[in-house]
Amino acid sequence: MKNILPFLTSDPLVNVVRLQGTITTTGRGLDDPGLASVLQRAFTRGKPKAVALQINCPGGSPVQSSLIAARIRRLSQEKNIPVYAFVEDVAASGGYWLACAADEIYADQGSIVGSIGVISAGFGLHDLIDRYGVERRVHTAGTSKSMLDPFRPEKDEDVTRLKGWLDDLHAIFISYVKSRREAHLEDDPAIYTGEVWIGQKAVDKGLVDGLGHLIPVMKGQFGEKTRFRRFGPKKSLFQRLGTRIVGEAIGSVEDRAAFARFGL
Repeated sequence: MKNILPFLTSDPLVNVVRLQGTITTTGRGLDDPGLASVLQRAFTRGKPKAVALQINCPGGSPVQSSLIAARIRRLSQEKNIPVYAFVEDVAASGGYWLACAADEIYADQGSIVGSIGVISAGFGLHDLIDRYGVERRVHTAGTSKSMLDPFRPEKDEDVTRLKGWLDDLHAIFISYVKSRREAHLEDDPAIYTGEVWIGQKAVDKGLVDGLGHLIPVMKGQFGEKTRFRRFGPKKSLFQRLGTRIVGEAIGSVEDRAAFARFGL
């Protein structure tokens, strides 16, 4: 049949999804609503032998990280299709969360991997507004409603409460990583401190399974005739033209700040 109808091919197919940028709640980066249809198509179009994730992500929203990873796992199990992750420059924090959704993780020798931790950052501006004679007026119902207001001096009880939230999120992150990678991870508490490792050292720690790039690894797994099909979000003409300049300018600043944490 293949010789009679050459456009019908039985060569192995690997569908590829690129996960590039920060994980956000704004719609300008990676988020679950924006990736839902992309991932659905990747797992259902063309009977793929596997889905490969190209990851270049410094992290972001913990909830969106969890939602995206859970969607990947559901589709993998429902369709009985294995998932492979390939780290490019960085898969850190939420980016590593996404990588852990894969059955196997590969990285480049220079890839930055890890950062299993949680961070909260902001500014204290109360001295600035005092200097310019600006009066801050806040009225609340509920004693905790104005906690961590950047225009008021920081309160010890607010910091304690925030630290509790961060500890809870950190515990969730650690639990997830262990559920996916515990059989591979080195017995080293430093893995969960927010530290990162490069290339082979990430392999040694068990954070990734090996060094390798998408095409050669997938051809090594499924054969030299393996085909690749790429999937990404579809944008309307208005999104591409009307809002592109402003959206990309804002998004590039956010991405630049996130990647800069890792010297990228």
